Amino acid sequence: MKKSVSILCFLICLSTHAFAQKLSREEEKLIAEVEKNYASTVALLEEVTNINSGSLNSEGVKAVADVFAREFEKIGFETEWLVLPAEVKRSGHFIASRKGSKGKKIFIIGHLDTVFEKDMPFSPFTYLNDSTATGQGVNDMKGGDVMAFASLKALHDLGYLKDRTVTVYFTGDEESSGNEELSRKDFIARAKEHDVALGYETTQSFGITTVARRGSSGWQLRTSGRQSHSSGVFRESVGYGAIYEAARILTEFQEELAGEQYLTFNPGQIIGGSDISYDAETGKGEALGKTNIVAREAFVTGDLRFLGEDQKAAARLKMQAIVDRHLNKTDAEIIFNDGLPSMVPTEANLALAEILSELSLDMGLGEVKPGDPGSRGAGDISFVADYLDCLDGLGASGSGAHAPGETINMKEYPELIKRSTLFLYRLTR
Repeated sequence: MKKSVSILCFLICLSTHAFAQKLSREEEKLIAEVEKNYASTVALLEEVTNINSGSLNSEGVKAVADVFAREFEKIGFETEWLVLPAEVKRSGHFIASRKGSKGKKIFIIGHLDTVFEKDMPFSPFTYLNDSTATGQGVNDMKGGDVMAFASLKALHDLGYLKDRTVTVYFTGDEESSGNEELSRKDFIARAKEHDVALGYETTQSFGITTVARRGSSGWQLRTSGRQSHSSGVFRESVGYGAIYEAARILTEFQEELAGEQYLTFNPGQIIGGSDISYDAETGKGEALGKTNIVAREAFVTGDLRFLGEDQKAAARLKMQAIVDRHLNKTDAEIIFNDGLPSMVPTEANLALAEILSELSLDMGLGEVKPGDPGSRGAGDISFVADYLDCLDGLGASGSGAHAPGETINMKEYPELIKRSTLFLYRLTR
């Protein structure tokens, strides 16, 4: 199988050269360098994919960081492992950097962790056919992490990183952050020292890039009612109970807020009965109740996704007003928690997308257009979007992220690496 993949990659390389009419001599050399390194690039992807690095697997996250430290040090980067405060209850972040005085200062963003924890069935890096491979986090986002390294290695090998400033920051808790305020403090501070932030999260498609991402926040809804015999439900003296109150609120959320562009709000979990308990750390809840008892307690957890702080604030006001209405003999409280901010589509971000599109056309790979912000969730790049020009979705292509059988498109992978390499080259000139 690997032999046939190599032949396919060779044919792809030939087609790229045939269409690359507008590339400089230096850019042609970089493409050749990416091709020369491609076998070792795939080997690195296989190595890191085969290490379980679920967000809660601190040892696994650190093990992936150690692999990248080994590789980045070979190409002249200084590396460090930033241990997070104990109260964050997560592993840490990997940072590789080099400093210079020429060109734009580039801040490259990735993450080491995946959604696949140690107690989940393990899926190693495996070829499904000549153009598709699978593995835990192979697409989201170890494929993008390896892409960033492969591009920087090619630039280093040909001397094009000399006297340039590049910081690579791979977080260890992107999929499940313990405390964003603490865990992203250093991340934001370092980003502010740069001009451009580039996120290597999975690409939406070969011809799409990300100039904007929605933010995400959480909410918890608690409702209460008068516990009583079910035969009296709806009576003035008994009321509706906690579960009906929760159902009313959720229904009115859907009726009054659904359909607004870029706004979504999802109740991910609901518990109700005469007595309930919930563990915020594990996400596990229990309920005790009977069919002939009017429920005394209900609890709902959910998320809210938005584009821009104004949309988030307006949605929260509407949700609060709905919660405050109350059915007879019930009460309710909603608490909002901030999570990841949004990345709005600025003119500077659109200008970066135009540079990428022009390059892609020069390479014969077709136009690249800004994607729909509503189709992307929140990401680490959003934490620095207010301070830098940003572009995301530069990583690997594939399907099934966050699910068993997640795949990476190995046919497009070498071409995406080449485009990434030349993009960095043009930005740092």
